[in-house]
Amino acid sequence: MHKCEEISNAIIKGKVKDVKELVNTAMEDGIPPRDILNNGMLSAMDIIGEDFAKGLVFLPDMMYASSAMKAGLEIIKPSLSQAGVNPIGRAVIGTVKGDQHDIGKNLVALMVESAGFEIIDLGVDVPAERFVTALEENPDCKIIGASALLTTTMDALKEAVAAIHDAGYKGKVKIMVGGAPITQEFADQIGADAYATDAGSAAVKAAELIS
Repeated sequence: MHKCEEISNAIIKGKVKDVKELVNTAMEDGIPPRDILNNGMLSAMDIIGEDFAKGLVFLPDMMYASSAMKAGLEIIKPSLSQAGVNPIGRAVIGTVKGDQHDIGKNLVALMVESAGFEIIDLGVDVPAERFVTALEENPDCKIIGASALLTTTMDALKEAVAAIHDAGYKGKVKIMVGGAPITQEFADQIGADAYATDAGSAAVKAAELIS
């Protein structure tokens, strides 16, 4: 079995220790960091994301896989930078004002990062103007991910999207929304560019939005 395939399988199974050992061995064997990333790590997250969407794996499986992916990524990051392999984009993510839920947001952040993005995590209870400030601070940001996990904070999500548009970023930055009470219809209504039902589809959507 090729080393990258072994790395992929270990990530899918959420085996952090095995991933670290395999990635180090692959580096020692002279496998290019770009190949380790694309053929070992990103391919694994594609598979786990698709399986989650199909109901073949569950939230804990995705969290274990994401943690394993992150462990491997930390090892190859310096080599990727030296090789000129940069993140495919920068994404700002946060849970809207009045909402303290972060498990789903954290998982989305992990999955989107695993898809090759640099993540700026604003945390929870994020007011609309903070999303705008984050864009001002990061002019190269390509995606905003905003979530509302309560029906009572859906209006805050609407306000966040409106604030981003009013600040002049409509059409310049893609806004992706999600959360338990959010639907495609609501996303369309508030002017979001994309809606994701889960972390796996959020990672796929993020890549699609900047392609």
